[in-house]
Amino acid sequence: MGTIRTRYMSGEDERQYMIGEDYEIYEKRGAPTGAVRLHYHDFYEVIYVMEGEFSSLVDNRTYNLKRGDFLLIGRNVMHNYHYVEGKHENSRRIVLWISEGMLEGLSEGEQDLCGCFSGRRDCAYHFPVHYEEILKNLLVKTAMTEIPDLEGAEGKRLFDKAQLILFFVYLNELCSRDSFYFTKEESIHHELVQRVNEYIEAHMSETILVEDLAGCVHMSKYYFLRRFKELTGMTVHSYLNNKRLMYSCEGLKEGMTIGEVWGKCGFSDYSSFLRNFRKEYGMSPTSYRAYLEKK
Repeated sequence: MGTIRTRYMSGEDERQYMIGEDYEIYEKRGAPTGAVRLHYHDFYEVIYVMEGEFSSLVDNRTYNLKRGDFLLIGRNVMHNYHYVEGKHENSRRIVLWISEGMLEGLSEGEQDLCGCFSGRRDCAYHFPVHYEEILKNLLVKTAMTEIPDLEGAEGKRLFDKAQLILFFVYLNELCSRDSFYFTKEESIHHELVQRVNEYIEAHMSETILVEDLAGCVHMSKYYFLRRFKELTGMTVHSYLNNKRLMYSCEGLKEGMTIGEVWGKCGFSDYSSFLRNFRKEYGMSPTSYRAYLEKK
């Protein structure tokens, strides 16, 4: 067999959206300096660590992954890369982005292939070597630019779909087994982020002040602002704004009117909602709704 070529994305690449509408898969190497900003996206993400180490903050927990580990990130879950000096320079990973619609299409009504991303108590896994090798080989074959041993052959997209079906059938079964979850020692729980999340979700439709959030974690305003930025890499204002926008997108998908959405998501008026929505997504809520209707 000739040289194995995989699709590659630079660690400095800041892109956190899919160019296609269904899936993308890449190999990434080194510290992903382009992914340090806390973000979310409307598709699922799988990270497999092929070599070295990798760390990520997902919701309110930091996961420290090593060779052979898998991290599963659900739709609209706040996360970012968590840099650890001297440990990530030799990291090598396969990153898979896949839409909910693509997974539903692959399942053909036989099995809920999205299940591994929801209803679980955790999102990081160690699998026995035998199963890890199976999953790794399926991902690597999908990430390759051509069908293995058939250079120049047509049908790579169909080949990829077959690999992805097998990958998610195995993954869903393995994720249902409690023995493969990360241990408490392999991750760090951030109670401050969890409590802020809970407060925001409970008061989403209301005006939320920094003083309210600082009060819910029993901190002074300025210590809270500094500590929150240290943990998440994002200001409290930006974090709150992103949570409101994330919920607004979900509301539009569920058929709520634009008027209902901006009110229930806590924006002071429509102009504020419109300005923030355009800044984050590059389109108006009306255009976003039209886009959803075409999908």
